[in-house]
Parts: sequence; structure tokens; C-alpha cells
Amino acid sequence: MSRVTDYIQSTFQDVRARNPHEAEYLQAVEELLATLEPVLEAHPEYLEENILARMLEPERVISFRVPWTDKDGKVQVNRGYRVQYNSAVGPYKGGLRFHPSVNQSILKFLGFEQIFKNVLTGLPIGGGKGGSDFDPKGKTDAEVMRFCQSFMSELQKHIGPSLDVPAGDIGVGAREIGYLYGQYKRLRQFDAGVLTGKPLAFGGSLIRPEATGYGLVYFTENMLQANGKSFKDQTVLISGSGNVAQYALQKATQLGATVIAVSDSNGYIIDENGIDFDLLVEIKEKRRARLTEYAAEKASARYYEGSVWDYQGPADIALPCATQNEINGTQAKALIQNGVYCLAEGANMPSDLDAIKIYKENDILYGPAKAANAGGVAVSALEMSQNSLRLSWTKEEVDQRLQDIMENIFTTAKTTAETYNLGKDYLAGANIAAFEEVANAMIAQGVV
Repeated sequence: MSRVTDYIQSTFQDVRARNPHEAEYLQAVEELLATLEPVLEAHPEYLEENILARMLEPERVISFRVPWTDKDGKVQVNRGYRVQYNSAVGPYKGGLRFHPSVNQSILKFLGFEQIFKNVLTGLPIGGGKGGSDFDPKGKTDAEVMRFCQSFMSELQKHIGPSLDVPAGDIGVGAREIGYLYGQYKRLRQFDAGVLTGKPLAFGGSLIRPEATGYGLVYFTENMLQANGKSFKDQTVLISGSGNVAQYALQKATQLGATVIAVSDSNGYIIDENGIDFDLLVEIKEKRRARLTEYAAEKASARYYEGSVWDYQGPADIALPCATQNEINGTQAKALIQNGVYCLAEGANMPSDLDAIKIYKENDILYGPAKAANAGGVAVSALEMSQNSLRLSWTKEEVDQRLQDIMENIFTTAKTTAETYNLGKDYLAGANIAAFEEVANAMIAQGVV
């Protein structure tokens, strides 16, 4: 066993022993470590500085009580978190997630991934994540407001435009960001740069709602073109039907693809004529209804219970945009058997380790989440820039900057893979490029 292999394995064993019940976090760590041997071989100083152990441990994990009063006047209590993972290249940056599944393991995995996603954008932002096990679904606006005010009353002690800049995520949209920002302003002062994803009226950015979905498609188009292909005339499967899925659908369609599938937590629809973007937005955003309504109103659509990744029809491109670990090894094999040659991730870690292994064994074009879904945080950082400048850029300006950033991310992953003789392993290319940037910044700053 080489020195580097031993270092990687012993480091992972230490992390697993210290975090035995954090499955999602350990999965994210294992996926990264599996790609780092070439860069550690090339940089023995990373071993001397024990950079892996330092990078794998969050700088700070904050957990706090969030009491609030429901519509019946009863006091409820949730748990809030902020994981400030790494600030080597800039202030912590990452979303807030409000969902019953939220726990420390999920937020550590998300914050860990965020470090590398953020540095790939080329913008000076570190990695973090936060949220609560509060579920905004079914709550009144007043209940959500009271929860957000209680949550921010504690969080405001730990954030700031040069320290930590949260954004939205699952369960945290413009409504929640507005309430969170209002409470921050009440307790501190008006400072537009302290949160991103804000409404346009007080410092938000154009293209921010579209950014993750558009960015996913821009990254994928660059990956396709580098391999002699494009979205034109391709059949696309998308999971999810929220913000990311909707705008990935819109942009892929504009580039000439036919998106035949979207999904929600109960099932999925297949519409071989192409999913109707306007109808999808009407049902999911305005009515807040299930996809069964889409199938009821669109004669060409069929609704199925279960996972869209169990669909057995032919397709060319898959864009998972729902949640972590939505694709397993069996489903990955079926996708490839049905003709999928390209998969890029709009969700965070939607493919489990078995699925990733299948992608590699079959040489499909694979865009990992930390590269392919970086469009959201890229435009969040552009929002921070606009706030600092006291300016607002046009839709066209922001969209062009987003396109440039996603092209640069793909180019970085591609050239890094080639530099280390890894062929078209864009996962390894993205991991290594991001790891080098963060590691070099940490070493330059000393043992802190």
C-alpha cells in the first residue's frame, strides 16, 4: 500500500469513527476521497500539512432551539443549525433548508459539498449550510413568519456580509427569505448583503430563481459540445418539479431538446410531446398542486406512481433535480440500457456511490453536482457583488455572467482531468481542481 493510499484510508477511518451515524456526510466524504490519489501523489506537502483531516472537519457547527407559536396559540419547538464549514477562500456561503428530514449529517454533507462547488465558480466564497427540521408545507404565512423570526433571532449572531451569507434551499423561497431578512434588519440594521435570494425590491438579483436550472443546462451543453453532441433533438428525463427542474426544463427546451418527464414526491409524468413549462409552473407554483393535475389536464401525459428513474422508455439525457440518493445502481444500469449516455446533476448528491460506479464503468458523460448545479450559488455571489456595488445588473448581464461561469467550471473539470491523465472523468477533474484551490489557500494561511 502506498503512502498516499494509506493516508486516505486512515483519514477516512478516523472520520467514520468520529461521525458513525452521519451516513450522508460519510458518503460525500467517501466520494471525494476516491478521486484524490493523483493530486496527493503530486503534492506531498498536502500530506505533510495533514490537509485532509483539516479540511474534513467543519470550522464550526452551531445548533440552537427555535421556539414559535402556531395558529392555535400552542408553542412549538424545532431545532436550527448552521454548519460553517470552510472559510479559506471567502465568507461562508450556502443555503438554508427547512424540511423534516434536516439533521446534522445532511447539513454537514451539504456544507462539505458547498466548499468545492463554491470555489469552482471562481468567486471568493467559502462553504456552509444551515436550516431546520421545520416543515413550511401546510403552514400559514403567519406561522412561517413567526418561525423565521425566531430562527433569525439566534442565527443573526453568527452571520454577516463578510462572515457568512445564507441563501435559500428546499423549503426556503422568497417568502421565507423575506421574513428572515426582515427580522435581521429589525435586530441589526439594513444590510442587503447578509442574505441572497432576496426579492428584487430590496437587493435581489435577476436570474436568481432560474440560476440553478439554467446553470445545469449550460454546464451540460458545454459537456455535450466537447464530445460532439448537443441538446438539439435529444430526449431528456428530469426528476423534480420545483424551481431547479422547471428552469432546467425551460432552458433545455429552448436548446432544442424534448423533456418528456418531471416528478414529485409521489410519482412522475411522461409526456412524449414534451412537458408544457407554463402548465407545470401553473400547477406547482400557483396552485401548489400535485402532478396528477397536470396529467388530468394534458391528454398526451401519463401519470405513474413511484420514481421517474424506474421509467423503462428510451431517453438520451438524464437531469436529476430532486434530492440526494434518488438514483441507485440498479436504476443507473436501467438508464444506460435505455439509451442514456449523459447525466448531469441538478440536485445535491442525487446519485449514490453504486450509481456513480455504474456511470464510470459505462463511460457515460457525467456532470457531478458540485460542478453542474453551481449556477445557483454563482448568481447568489453575483447578488452579493451587486449589493456591495449598490447596483443592479440587467437580466442579460447576469445571464451572460452565469453562462461564462458554467463554461469555466466545465473547462476547469475537463482540463484538470486531462492534466492528471484521467480522460473524461469530470467528477475527478472537478474534485481535484476544487481541492487544490482550497488546500493551497489553507496552507498559505497557516494552521488555523
